[in-house]
Amino acid sequence: MKIIEIKNINKYFGNNSNKIHILKDINISIEKGDFVAIVGQSGSGKSTLMNIIGCLDTPTSGFYKINGIEVGKMNKDEQAELRCKTFGFIFQRYNLLSMLTAKENVALPASYFGIASKARTERAKTLLNNLNLDGKLENLPSELSGGQQQRVSIARALMNGGEIILADEPTGALDSKSGEMVMKIIKDLHAKGHTIIIVTHDKTIAAQASRIIEIKDGVAISDTRNNDKIYGNLDQIPPAQKSKFSQLKYQLSESFRMSVQAIIAHKMRSLLTMLGIIIGITSVVTIVAVGNGYKEKMMGMLSSFGANTVTIIPGSGFGDKNASKIKTLKASDAKTLGELKYVDSVSPNIDAWRILVYKSTSLTARLEGVSAEFLSVNNKKLESGRKFTAVEVENAAPVAIINQYTKKELFGTSVNPLGENLIFGKQPLKVIGVIAEEDGFGPPDTSLNIYVPYTTAMYKILGKQEISTITIRIKDGVNSHLAENNLVRVLTSLHEKKDFFTVNSNSVRKAVSSVADIMTLLVSTVAFIALIVGGIGVMNIMLVSITERTKEIGIRMAIGAKQKDILQQFLIESILICLLGGFIGVSLSVLMSLGLNSIMQGFRMVISVNSVIIALLFSSTIGIIFGYVPAKKAANLNPIDALARD
Repeated sequence: MKIIEIKNINKYFGNNSNKIHILKDINISIEKGDFVAIVGQSGSGKSTLMNIIGCLDTPTSGFYKINGIEVGKMNKDEQAELRCKTFGFIFQRYNLLSMLTAKENVALPASYFGIASKARTERAKTLLNNLNLDGKLENLPSELSGGQQQRVSIARALMNGGEIILADEPTGALDSKSGEMVMKIIKDLHAKGHTIIIVTHDKTIAAQASRIIEIKDGVAISDTRNNDKIYGNLDQIPPAQKSKFSQLKYQLSESFRMSVQAIIAHKMRSLLTMLGIIIGITSVVTIVAVGNGYKEKMMGMLSSFGANTVTIIPGSGFGDKNASKIKTLKASDAKTLGELKYVDSVSPNIDAWRILVYKSTSLTARLEGVSAEFLSVNNKKLESGRKFTAVEVENAAPVAIINQYTKKELFGTSVNPLGENLIFGKQPLKVIGVIAEEDGFGPPDTSLNIYVPYTTAMYKILGKQEISTITIRIKDGVNSHLAENNLVRVLTSLHEKKDFFTVNSNSVRKAVSSVADIMTLLVSTVAFIALIVGGIGVMNIMLVSITERTKEIGIRMAIGAKQKDILQQFLIESILICLLGGFIGVSLSVLMSLGLNSIMQGFRMVISVNSVIIALLFSSTIGIIFGYVPAKKAANLNPIDALARD
């Protein structure tokens, strides 16, 4: 039965005036189970003929059939599948993958054949044991002699059955003893039913074949038979039967495994490839963390002025030169507004600057007259003591609450200020509370502030009826802008004109937040540009990597890798490198944030989960986009051109 039929095969290299006619009207047929030697001098075209037979190269004209199927009508993936199922290659220079062990090199063709990992590993062990390499399973090619490497190559050729064994000068790089051993193995394979096609210029080697075809200057000049040894059928290994989903899952898992192997095998190159991604991701996450920290600090500062508050101020707006002449804002206004159902609490405010005296210490301080609810309204907390009572406010009690700076300047650390007496202007005041230190944005508070009931300030210290401002806290869940509009309507009705303006803390908070977001976005854009530059670096290094690994790609294609297998491997490799770079970048950013937060006072970087997720998604997207071009280039390589690359 004819397994190979070649008719009128011609092969040209080059173009136009440089065109060289390598093979000239070759007509050959080979029986199943035969042992054929193709001989000829260097440059005669015998290796080119073998490459065409093995579907590593294509003829310029003519047609070629294997098992009755015309190879010229197959696409590249169909030819790859034919190589995977039918051929086993034994190369003169072994063509083993340097980063894989002997066992992994032998098992590799089965990964493209769809055989499960455990099954192919066991078969690889068996094949190596049969070739007396049982002690070399975990050795890399560099740890094996030439003869041992060639036996590994033979085992690899048999992994998927090797119905047709193509041997290109299999003993050319071996000493005589190793060469004899390899030829004995090849003859044994022939005896087991394998169809053997060997290319050699050594007539001694050719004489061991059943049939000798001589090529000279691209022409088959003779075809002689030494004997009639054509053996029976060969048991074939059936391909794994899988559903489309299982097959896809298997292919992706194998591509993932091979990608990880390649990354580990080339650690330094992988690290250099991901360096741009690491820098970009670290920059993005860190900058966003700084922006979030800035935003948090600004929000903290605004919260110290009151959460969800509306402040009513005399005049038409900030800078109104007539504001000091407006005397219509009264404590009764605050009481009326405080009775509205959407108001949580309210504090009329009146302030003044006077000399503050404690024993022999005299300092200029600011007094604020407030209500019993001012702590709640302004989102302040007490470190010690108590707040004013409603009775104390009603009776204009001479009591005071001081801030941290006043405590430090007047009492230091040795004296408890609670119960101590101060004199502001000429009014004695008893300290009943100390406000806790605030974690606001910017430098620490260095103003001397004391707080007294607004009635005390009005009647006993300043002697006036009007107040400076009214601060109103809106209930949670109420729309502050609607509440503000209603407050304006009510107070305008009370005054019979609008002689005041309002400041809504939520509006200020949103404005500050918007500014912080814009700043973060602008700086993050620069960082994302760095990420894109890193992605271009990934593409460039992957392209260089493909040039370096062209021989590896050729070997993989020769043993059955399809275009999609190569594409998947290099694309997954690129994505993994970018994702790993992303994780390293995020980790560096987190460590940097933790380190700086531990040493910085009054400011902390806030890592955003969203920025981390976006950065990782962006890095994987970069892997896909910038990895596709190199991966596609690798997948489109011609097997014979790739194998010829050193």
